[in-house]
Amino acid sequence: MKISFSNSLVFDGYSASLIADHVVGVSDGRIVHFAKEPWDDAPDLTIDLRGKVLMPGLIDAHYHAYAGVNNYFDVEQLPLTYLAHLARNSLQSSLQRGFTSVRDAAGADYGLWRAIEERRFRAPRLFFGDKALSQTGGHGDVRPIHWSAGACACAWGPGALVQVVDGVEGVRKAAREIMRQGAHHIKIMASGGLSSPSDPVWMTQYSEDEIRAAVDEAGRWRGYVMAHAYGADTVARAVKCGVRSIEHGNLIDAATARTIAEAGAFVVPTLITYDDLEGNVTELEEAAAEVGGLKMLLRRGLEAIEHCKAAGVKLGFGTDLFGPMLQYELHEFRLRGEVDTPFEVLHSATAVNAALVQRQGDLGCVRAGATADLIAVDGNPLEDLSVFWGATNRISLVMKEGEMVCNAVA
Repeated sequence: MKISFSNSLVFDGYSASLIADHVVGVSDGRIVHFAKEPWDDAPDLTIDLRGKVLMPGLIDAHYHAYAGVNNYFDVEQLPLTYLAHLARNSLQSSLQRGFTSVRDAAGADYGLWRAIEERRFRAPRLFFGDKALSQTGGHGDVRPIHWSAGACACAWGPGALVQVVDGVEGVRKAAREIMRQGAHHIKIMASGGLSSPSDPVWMTQYSEDEIRAAVDEAGRWRGYVMAHAYGADTVARAVKCGVRSIEHGNLIDAATARTIAEAGAFVVPTLITYDDLEGNVTELEEAAAEVGGLKMLLRRGLEAIEHCKAAGVKLGFGTDLFGPMLQYELHEFRLRGEVDTPFEVLHSATAVNAALVQRQGDLGCVRAGATADLIAVDGNPLEDLSVFWGATNRISLVMKEGEMVCNAVA
């Protein structure tokens, strides 16, 4: 179907100002026309956007499709068949919010990806890495401290999101298996975290040789490694070992930011996961005590973004929300807006994230030849980011790959 959009202002993913008086033509899932001149091809449908802002579909670069309940331990215990049904609901709701692509940060697999690619249900495009890798006693080892599985957690059995593997050969074999199954990336736990029982945030996890093994295997498939990491030392260590994407990074300092920039790596902040919406983070407060609590961790996360901006680090956009808290996905715009300009936030959620998932110039942009992932917004997001997270839903149109998901344009 050929669709033409007229009378809009366009945010193209790259420009800090809106582009006026351009016609956007979509055919066969791609943007085939983006110019002031009329589209020569006769469209099947012309949509007059009446001054709305047309922009690329959003990309959430830290998503958990299988985290259907708001408790890490429970997720790892529930049947994958059950979690898959919850994943379908979560993905459909994210698409309605304007996220046309998501990068899963632990758990999503070939089966879920294939169902989406075959259009078994409507969902954002999925970039997956199967189960994340954790060392014994690491962030992905969710066994209560008093439980024992002998020499390693592998005897306890894998969960939905993470598998525990140790040693260079163990990591290498697991990484090969993940990439064999069509994964786009590999996730490792490079530091402690908040939601697992035995590893403090400051803990360094995996040896450098183990990290390099994962990086090497992912690279052979033209993939990459993303790493859960909080502390400045764990972040610097990870990027020096070839990790391409740092997740969270709340405790990054100025020196570490420069190290990240020199390595050409990305940082994906996930601020909303520390915001106490509906008492969401109460159970995490004690785990964050050694860094001054969650409010301090959120503040340090904002400071880390400032350090990264000063150093020229490529900043992505992610949320890291579990279960019902995913309804606050767009509130990441609210928190990022405390330290970033609206353009910087929008650029992160579109063009930067597209580069992160290795689809630069195809996703996250409005230009001729790009995939037709588009949303229309009431109001100017380059002036007011609350068009996304405010009380009234102002995303009036969502298109993924040329197919209309929703259209409330009058």
